[in-house]
Amino acid sequence: MRTIYLGLAIHNHQPVGNFSWVFEQAYNQAYLPMLEALERHPALRFSLHYSGPLLDWIRDNRPDFLARLAALVQRGQVEMMTGGYYEPILASIPEADQLGQIAMMTDVLARGLNARASGLWVAERVWEPHLPRVLAQSGVGWTVLDDTHFKMVGLDDADLLGYYLTEEEGFPLKVFATSKHLRYVIPWRGVDEVIGWLREQATEDGSTIAVMGDDGEKFGMWPGTYEHCWQKGWMEELFSALEQNSDWLITIPLGEYADRFPPLGRVYLPTASYAEMLQWALPAAKSAQLERLTHDLEEQGRADILQFVRGGFWRSFLVKYEEINRMHKKMLRVHRKVWLADGAGRQQLWMGQCNCPYWHGVFGGIYLTDVRAATYQHLIQGEAEAEARLHPEEPRLSWEVTDYDLDGQAELLVEGFAGNYYLAPERGGGLFEWDLRQPPYNLAASLSRRPEAYHQALLEQAGVAASAGGADEGLRSIHDAVRMRSGEALERPVYDDYQRVCLVDHFLPLRTSAQDFATGCYDETGDFVNSKYRYAGEPSGEIMGAAAAGESGGLRIELSRDGGVVFGEAALPVRVRKALALRPGSPDLEVEYTITNLGGQLLEALFASEWNLNLLGGGHNPAAYFQAPGGAEERLDTSSEVESAKEVVLGNRGLGIELRLAVEPAAEIWRLPLETLSNSEGGIEKVYQATCLLAVLPCHLGPGESASFRLRWVLGRSQ
Repeated sequence: MRTIYLGLAIHNHQPVGNFSWVFEQAYNQAYLPMLEALERHPALRFSLHYSGPLLDWIRDNRPDFLARLAALVQRGQVEMMTGGYYEPILASIPEADQLGQIAMMTDVLARGLNARASGLWVAERVWEPHLPRVLAQSGVGWTVLDDTHFKMVGLDDADLLGYYLTEEEGFPLKVFATSKHLRYVIPWRGVDEVIGWLREQATEDGSTIAVMGDDGEKFGMWPGTYEHCWQKGWMEELFSALEQNSDWLITIPLGEYADRFPPLGRVYLPTASYAEMLQWALPAAKSAQLERLTHDLEEQGRADILQFVRGGFWRSFLVKYEEINRMHKKMLRVHRKVWLADGAGRQQLWMGQCNCPYWHGVFGGIYLTDVRAATYQHLIQGEAEAEARLHPEEPRLSWEVTDYDLDGQAELLVEGFAGNYYLAPERGGGLFEWDLRQPPYNLAASLSRRPEAYHQALLEQAGVAASAGGADEGLRSIHDAVRMRSGEALERPVYDDYQRVCLVDHFLPLRTSAQDFATGCYDETGDFVNSKYRYAGEPSGEIMGAAAAGESGGLRIELSRDGGVVFGEAALPVRVRKALALRPGSPDLEVEYTITNLGGQLLEALFASEWNLNLLGGGHNPAAYFQAPGGAEERLDTSSEVESAKEVVLGNRGLGIELRLAVEPAAEIWRLPLETLSNSEGGIEKVYQATCLLAVLPCHLGPGESASFRLRWVLGRSQ
């Protein structure tokens, strides 16, 4: 009889910082139903992986689940897979953290489930050729990657019904290929089709294996799948069919197969991930082109060409999104401090390495405001714990000029007991990271609005849907189409041509309104937003306490630029000077602006200092608020214009943060929600990224005249 083995490896994960209700929903709709199905079908044998954040939530909220899972492990029905505990992209973090996170997961599985994990789940299947050495040194014998990786080196589907041996520096690793065909038919096509395909792959010697390694969330959490998989019984039908055909179709944990059968050969795999990830990593226009090309070749049945069509490289996300690159470099900076501090802050660092906000595709990734904020919270907390070990003395301020984000341009970093202030003199003198140490939080963790491949696809589909009447095509994989989330109206996206950070300097025509600014329908008449600022001196060193800093007891940083402002038919020379005042032990920040007309004629324009602050105000969060003197409290993600304001307040009671902005002299304050049109499993929706606050002052300056004003940010604890 022709027989075949079937290896099913199910990966279950929720990111650090995700909402508790999402964990709860995923548990009820995906993780628990799968466990119950395995209990009902004891003859079926799987490989399972649960990430550390998910295991932590289950331990704290559903501990009985772990006892039931342990029972499946003990009877040999389930094999557990290890991984980086907090699900990092292994290739993106330092080797010491790779080894440490894998060891942590392996130890937790051994102690909590009495499970010996010989296989590892590679997060997002992001593979780089140096990984076999690290995995082998961690005691890992095998892993699962996409068939995409194997096809890039010339292998075909028929070559992948087994595993291969690879190595780095002589350290061996067994690698299985998960079948794209199985990933795309389970659970989207009929069970008979799945069984029929497996029967076609069966062989007389019975040594072959078909592998499907995929996300557990597709069985209940992806749109429409809970009803399809569990309520309508697709998974029960599949499991019953596997049992009924067990005389020739044998489910087996991958580690057991790897122990019993020899490799098909040796292989060396290139840098890769799954095909969609490689597409998403490309610039938006190229990503859209690749998607169209792939679609056309699939329709033409040109698998022979598709095998050699590949997208980009995962690390290109560090280029595509400046926000990801800066977060990654923050992680590396914290790693160095944790290493110097003999491991103080290590767990917080590892939590800040969770992969989810370090990329973007169908899943929200960097666009998920809360996940992005949580990543920074853990990195800042880890940094604080390391600093407390390294510098247990009195409050301090240290500063450094360095190429922080590795773009060839210097940044100015100020770090202290109460907070961090990272400035980009080469790019408008903007404040791109503003960390509080207590509570640990990056106020400037915002996100710019930029083109995405799915924007154009959505607009094109909207036109097609309108002409076709928007017919429902039934259950579809999240990879098959782009669509608006239910209840969301399609809006043409607005894009930014600069980084939405803090301390951004604008000159605008006098007629410009807050609505013009919000929609990008304004003229930027100055050349200050993205241009180079000078800074006073070459600071390097530190200030310890108030006395060591002189009478002011703090640090003063002066940034200035001699630029131009278009007024009428002429471009007038204008100098902008902004001086930041910081004090050791205080999180408060004071900025004094001086604007000087260096030209020979009158300058009339609006000057606006822009601050993009992420206080998690999305979804009309009742804990996040804004208030002007004498006004009612408003939700933070709404808009307002306050005339002649001397002070405004914004905060989030859940975070315990309140910011009070004092303006002298009084200025008009524009408040606008910064929202992106971004993709997730449920479709495309508007997502709140930050509150954009602008202090706006009209400038009427004759030749040689100057105007000054002061912004003072005072941190308080919101109750």
